[in-house]
Amino acid sequence: MEKRLIPYSVHLREDIYIKLKEFAKDRKATALVRDAITMIVEGDDSFNGGYNKAVRDMIAVVHADQWCGSLAVDGVTIADHLTKQLHQMIVSQRPNEL
Repeated sequence: MEKRLIPYSVHLREDIYIKLKEFAKDRKATALVRDAITMIVEGDDSFNGGYNKAVRDMIAVVHADQWCGSLAVDGVTIADHLTKQLHQMIVSQRPNEL
């Protein structure tokens, strides 16, 4: 149920690129850039952006969990059921675009 990620190229100033490479040592650069772009596009303020990231992280954990994907009630996996509920928790700063 999770959406696939599509590659996107971004050109950066050299000083920003160097700082971003420092994050890449811990393999955080891609997630950092993706999260920042998502926050900008969705128009989230800092609190809601962090909250929404936490909800998305929970969705990823649920999908990665073997038990959640294996257990089902009435033909619906626990992973799909929880994901649907978690998606409803995401806060939009642009309510007219829901």
